[in-house]
Amino acid sequence: MRVLALDTSTAAVQAALVDLDDDELFLTSFRREVNARGHVEKLAPFIEGCLADAGRTVKDVDAVVSGIGPGPFTGLRVGMVTAAAFADGAGIPVYGVCSLDGIGANTRGRALAATDARRKEIYWAVYEDGVREGEPQVCKPAELPDTKADYAIGEGASLYAEQLPMDAEATPIYPDLVKLVELAAPRLLAGAPSEQLTPLYLRRPDAQPAAS
Repeated sequence: MRVLALDTSTAAVQAALVDLDDDELFLTSFRREVNARGHVEKLAPFIEGCLADAGRTVKDVDAVVSGIGPGPFTGLRVGMVTAAAFADGAGIPVYGVCSLDGIGANTRGRALAATDARRKEIYWAVYEDGVREGEPQVCKPAELPDTKADYAIGEGASLYAEQLPMDAEATPIYPDLVKLVELAAPRLLAGAPSEQLTPLYLRRPDAQPAAS
């Protein structure tokens, strides 16, 4: 099974083709650029590039997996709308996975996965040996409750390393597209119905309708 995986929940615009063979996953092609304002311009060419790199066409894709956040409104919407439109046009199913799980599910011990929520805030969740505890949250780093995490990981942790238990020299980590496909694999292999993607915004968008 060949899966197109997308995530635009962070400053990284990401697309990949992942082959799923029973319980084994293979990254066939991958494109990423860290560009917080480049989601609209970059994502479609990245999809085309991944297909070209793998010598494949739209007809060769069996399913789509999309990160559903949490993430800033505009960037997150671009990825999810693109995923849904691609799947609809190709007549294939689409599945959503929490983007933070693409970071935290790769961890060991007790980890805090955090991404940039802007407004000097982070989206975060705590993972125990890769399993998320509770639902994702959003707050300022200084207002973070005592999570008892051994370390922090992710783009948000890098931005606020002085306030979070993270090595200040560590490289920012973004959602792992292969991990997103792995987390969706039970649905993919079972032939589950296509899903309506529901974004994890966690708060209202900055832009609001003008008062009448």
